[in-house]
Amino acid sequence: NGTSVIQVDEPALRETLPLRAAEHAAYLEWATESFRLATAGVRPDTQIHTHMCYAEFGDIVQAIDDLDADVISLEAARSHMQVARELAAHGYPREAGPGVYDIHSPRIPSTEEAAALLRKGLEAIPAERLWVNPDCGLK
Repeated sequence: NGTSVIQVDEPALRETLPLRAAEHAAYLEWATESFRLATAGVRPDTQIHTHMCYAEFGDIVQAIDDLDADVISLEAARSHMQVARELAAHGYPREAGPGVYDIHSPRIPSTEEAAALLRKGLEAIPAERLWVNPDCGLK
């Protein structure tokens, strides 16, 4: 209906990953296929965003890539941009928004802190593919 951007939050990659490592690959394949099926009906010019909060992302970077979302937003303030480095090491080709503001903390970061995190993000993700985001929505 003319929507230019849709966002699908929490594509269930880490949150419900089975405890048994032997089941991880099948589960991640199911989860990424489900995400892609849910977003398959959009127009080619509709930008697909997804967002994941607070998880270890390094071991699921391939699944994040397999989602084929145009933009992924991820927690990164607490981990000091670790996920940006993990995406870069994987060769992640799309846009990413590593968060610069831990919204679950009662402390409000200074402008200088947010800028320092963005500079760290830029070491891993080119400026034309880097989005500025809070970690997990704003309260």
